[in-house]
Amino acid sequence: MPDKPEKINRIKVVLSEKDMTMAQLAKLVDRNPDSISRICRNESQPTLKLLKKIALALDVDIKDLLISTK
Repeated sequence: MPDKPEKINRIKVVLSEKDMTMAQLAKLVDRNPDSISRICRNESQPTLKLLKKIALALDVDIKDLLISTK
């Protein structure tokens, strides 16, 4: 059985804090809602370019979307 992917992003948490749905975010960043859903479940990771778009759409610093590795 493969290891579970390490959770590296906090996008789902920030969406909840901003009272926004994955579908709303998908529309704002011009992505398929399924793609955003996979990212929120940490099944896939966004490119840096997409992460920047997401941060802008959510009005947060890009660092707020990532789990600290320190």
